Amino acid sequence: MRKRSWKRSANMPKRVSEIERAGSPADSTTWRPLLREFFDAPPEQVARFLLGKILVRRGAGGLLAGRIVETEAYLGEHDAASHAASGRTARNAVLYGPPGHAYVYSIYGMHSCINVSCLPEGVPGCVLLRALEPLQGMAQMRRNRGLKESAGIHPLTSGPGKLCQALGITRVADNGLDLTDAGGRLGLVEDDFRRGEIRVTPRIGISKAADWPLRFFLAGHDCVSGGGR
Repeated sequence: MRKRSWKRSANMPKRVSEIERAGSPADSTTWRPLLREFFDAPPEQVARFLLGKILVRRGAGGLLAGRIVETEAYLGEHDAASHAASGRTARNAVLYGPPGHAYVYSIYGMHSCINVSCLPEGVPGCVLLRALEPLQGMAQMRRNRGLKESAGIHPLTSGPGKLCQALGITRVADNGLDLTDAGGRLGLVEDDFRRGEIRVTPRIGISKAADWPLRFFLAGHDCVSGGGR
């Protein structure tokens, strides 16, 4: 996969300070739920197209939302880094179900990670959401993360475990949820955001198939996790 060259979109924040100064919540009236067909495709395609889309959480803490700025694709049983590499189990059953559902797992018994299932039912594949740009509910996100009110944007959701903690996502509460459900407590939507440059690198934080170029992110965005922006 090659890097693609393009000009930065005019509505793409260049720096964390610009996001902070903007201060106004995202216009949720323009949000449109993603359809099931969006996810019924190869993970590497879905991972790229998810950049710029919005993850929405509805709950007791109000509306929390963040724009997806970094993803990774996991291809199925032939991908040694995928949870489907050893076949279907009770733990990874969501990966074999209909596309567009949340697959949430815990790492080290501490941190949750959220993926979205791809491909037709019975064929495993998913996309890991690695980082978000917080759009709405930042005060609650800070409380969920145990951060001070003065904490900047970058620490909130710049990593898969961080974004799940910020939005209160857990395996017990959210695994298997339909992310195309317009009224659900967890969902994926789109608006009129125009993406800028997309960069592609090998996946990070894994030891198997670590050289596969399946990590996608918005170039230069300050909310991208470690491993280069």
